[in-house]
This record gives sequence, structure tokens and C-alpha cells, in this order.
Amino acid sequence: MTQNSPNSSEVRSAAQIRNLLIVLAAIALTISIFFGLRTQAPSNTLSEMAKASAPIETALTNGKPTMLEFYANWCTSCQSMAGDLSAIKQKYAEPMNFVMLNIDNSKWLPEIEKYRVDGIPHFVYLNNKGTAVAQTIGEVPRSIIEENLDALIAGKNLPHGQSVGQVSNFNPPTGAVKASSSDPRAHGSQVQ
Repeated sequence: MTQNSPNSSEVRSAAQIRNLLIVLAAIALTISIFFGLRTQAPSNTLSEMAKASAPIETALTNGKPTMLEFYANWCTSCQSMAGDLSAIKQKYAEPMNFVMLNIDNSKWLPEIEKYRVDGIPHFVYLNNKGTAVAQTIGEVPRSIIEENLDALIAGKNLPHGQSVGQVSNFNPPTGAVKASSSDPRAHGSQVQ
């Protein structure tokens, strides 16, 4: 009687091939995950974007409309918008200035006071003469920012000039931001 069962060397060979295939699959999966995570990571950090932004002095005098962004590295809303803002800044690089001001840097306190920043991200839209024409506060969709920028470039009223989205709270230094009684942020209080 002959047995059709494989001999021990055939079993060993099949096991080695199976183990080799498992190792190759694991290597391929590891490489895929590595490159997948690298492409999903934001291409620009807030600090890198800020370094690449226009100096405020230039933006206020070069005759281009400007979007000021008040941000902080710890701001989760700022971080979640970084990818979209990076793409927007690339798309509108020619006709626009983009200025990023970190609220944790006391150098920007005059601007924080001037534009009454009390939540971030806080965007101020300036016309080509450097005059503020609108503001949006908080996490707003890319489409709203782009519609505002298109209108700003065209010299029209911004369609979403007072939009408010999810914000990271920011308490300006005491006395830094003063409300007037006509300001909706004053909630009817009298400010001396």
C-alpha cells in the first residue's frame, strides 16, 4: 500500500514558503502604513506656515488685500485648519498677503488689541489699503474662507464677513481688549 502523504522534506519546504510569504506581506504592510501616515500628516506646521507668511509691515503697504490670522500652536482649531489654510495660501499666493500672528508672542499685543482678538483662530480681512473690512472667528470651512477671499480680491463685500465657528478660548492680558458699549461683545455693559 502506497501512501500519498507528503514526506517531511516537502512539509518543511511548504512551511518555509508560507513563512517567507508571511514575512514579505508583513514588510509590505509596514511600508504601506509608514508611507500612508507620512502622506496624512500635515505638510506644514503652524510654525512653518508662520515663518513663510508675509511680514505685517509689508502686507499693510504693498497694495494687496491681506488675511491676518491670529493663532497659537496649542490651539486645536488652528491645528485642524492648518491643512486647508496651507492649500488656500498656495492657491491665493499671488493676489493676496497672508500674515500669521501668534497670540503667545507679546510683540503682537497691539494688533491683538486693535482687532479685539478674544478667541482663535481669528481671521481679519484687510482690503488693498490695509483697512479691516471683515473678521471671522473660529474654525470655519475652507469654502467660506475662499468665498471671502474671492470677494476681497474683487473689492466686494465679503459674504461671510462675520462668521463664527468653533474657537479655542484666549484671554487677552488684563486690559488689553476694551469694549465699547456699542460693541456686541460688550453685552450692554458700560466700559469706562
